[in-house]
Amino acid sequence: MTDAGSGLPTGEPVISIRGVSKTYGDGFTALSDVDLDIEQGEIFALLGPNGAGKTTLINIVCGIVGASAGRVLVGGNDNVAKYRQARELIGLVPQELHTDAFETVWNTVSFTRGLFGKKTNPAHIEQVLKALSLWDKKDGEIMTLSGGMKRRVMIAKALSHEPRILFLDEPTAGVDVELRKDMWNLVRELRGTGVTVILTTHYIEEAEAIADRVGIINKGRLILVDEKAALMAKLGRKDLMLQLEKPLTAIPESLAAYGLELRNGGRELVYTFDVVSKRTGVTRLLNDVKKAGLTVCDIETKQSSLEDIFVGLVKETA
Repeated sequence: MTDAGSGLPTGEPVISIRGVSKTYGDGFTALSDVDLDIEQGEIFALLGPNGAGKTTLINIVCGIVGASAGRVLVGGNDNVAKYRQARELIGLVPQELHTDAFETVWNTVSFTRGLFGKKTNPAHIEQVLKALSLWDKKDGEIMTLSGGMKRRVMIAKALSHEPRILFLDEPTAGVDVELRKDMWNLVRELRGTGVTVILTTHYIEEAEAIADRVGIINKGRLILVDEKAALMAKLGRKDLMLQLEKPLTAIPESLAAYGLELRNGGRELVYTFDVVSKRTGVTRLLNDVKKAGLTVCDIETKQSSLEDIFVGLVKETA
């Protein structure tokens, strides 16, 4: 069966990646045995340092690069045996800016739609350009646009043929904060229409702000995939910061077992604990702090960010 709205198989991942590896002729292995399912209508963020394999994986799914091993299904279509059926479901915004410098915004976006064999649809092109704040630039040559606006044109081109899956490879690189937030809003709107969005990013806050699930890749291996909230709950840690009435020069011996850190000129004791642990030790610590004769005038807690988790996982696999 297929979903009436999207035309995609129901109850199946919109993208299924099994055992995908890529080794180049010089012996460099960019990907190693990657398995990944991406569900219809989700926002999936793929995080990883430079050279981790993010772009290679996207290019394999899109049929731009051939895998050395493994199989990819897009909307139930093998992306090699049924390349055309798979590719027409996908919109791709590459990391590099490739635009027709002397062409107008309207013409280049309309032309891209035609490349996919779609009938002309001025209303759709207008809708896309307005959503990306490009409508007032529609008759301008692309060479006259700023880098951020050119990136918006790339997204418009990717959306021109009404894909059900959108790949964004570092979509906000070189884009200012205001434009970045506009793009986040657009991604949420697309998800609301059932479009599946997969983005790679170096901006951790981007994944934290909009992703439903997060995958972390390093050295060609998919380290971990989980829902963002679950990932932070399982791997996140919390800092308990105790503001002291009087500064300390050293941590009392009676508190040594807690692994405390002294900050802010000795006026702050920091205790790090696991947020999912049944026994955090916080109550016992507060009792022992009181026994040590220390007066606490304020208490704060700080949750680990996705960036903290990401950095920790990459260090573990370095």
